Amino acid sequence: MEQNTNFSDVVALWEADKKRYVKRSTYATYCTLIRSHLLPELGEKDDISEEDVQEFVNRKLADGLSRKTVRDILVILKMILRYGAKHGLLPERQIDVVFPPERENHEVQVLTLANQRKLMNYVKENPGYLNLGILICLAAGLRIGEVCALQWNDVDVASGIIRVNKTIQRIYIADENERFTGILIDKPKTRNSQREIPMTRELQGLLRPLKKNAQGDYYVLTNAPTPTEPRTYRNYFNKVLLRLGLPKMRFHGLRHSFATRCIESKCDYKTVSVLLGHSNISTTLNLYVHPNLEQKRKCINSMGKLIK
Repeated sequence: MEQNTNFSDVVALWEADKKRYVKRSTYATYCTLIRSHLLPELGEKDDISEEDVQEFVNRKLADGLSRKTVRDILVILKMILRYGAKHGLLPERQIDVVFPPERENHEVQVLTLANQRKLMNYVKENPGYLNLGILICLAAGLRIGEVCALQWNDVDVASGIIRVNKTIQRIYIADENERFTGILIDKPKTRNSQREIPMTRELQGLLRPLKKNAQGDYYVLTNAPTPTEPRTYRNYFNKVLLRLGLPKMRFHGLRHSFATRCIESKCDYKTVSVLLGHSNISTTLNLYVHPNLEQKRKCINSMGKLIK
């Protein structure tokens, strides 16, 4: 190897190769992170050292980027560097990055029971397909992309089942001649996310008359052959919260609220995990199961009685 190639040139070759093997949504995520973070800072380098990567990580964390996003970027960077080294375009480097201790505890956003009832009463008193979607998320724990992609064919009122089998998202599309964003409707990323969720009796009763006159391939949130996209629906949800005087929260808070209510109702953790479409139960436990002091005391007392 007489001369190293610029990192940006290696990125172009890696993207062309990777595009053949991954889903469009995954490829779009790679391109977005590369263009937003990696190329602006590392694009002109022809040799990226461990010190370069460590400084990059430290800057991104200092700029307020989440640890998860930084880790995702780091995974992509290492794949590109391995590709470059394998093809003799970049020197082979051992990259071991240290993350600083995490000081902040990021709490999951959850509606209080009173605020959830207030929101549910509003959407029931103001019938409409967009409001219906909010109720579905509170009663079934769908992600925003899943509820936007939900079609009437996925709603089986007779058996009281909602089938989650696709999601919608806006992705970054990079073609040879142009780069743009577009809407992609695809299967969920993991097999666990494709799932069947029983409806509450209340939700089943609300959906039954609407399903009678609906076309199966129409989307539930629009009752039309074209869907609404997550960004538009997120903006609508924020307006509803503002109108009701409820605290600001991410749309994903509806899913967190669903999971929390399930746990509070003494549902077993494995079932909650399956309803949410988590890949493993540890994700559910880490997010939603946080025993308080009284629960800890009961556990210790029970253990004490057993060994006595």
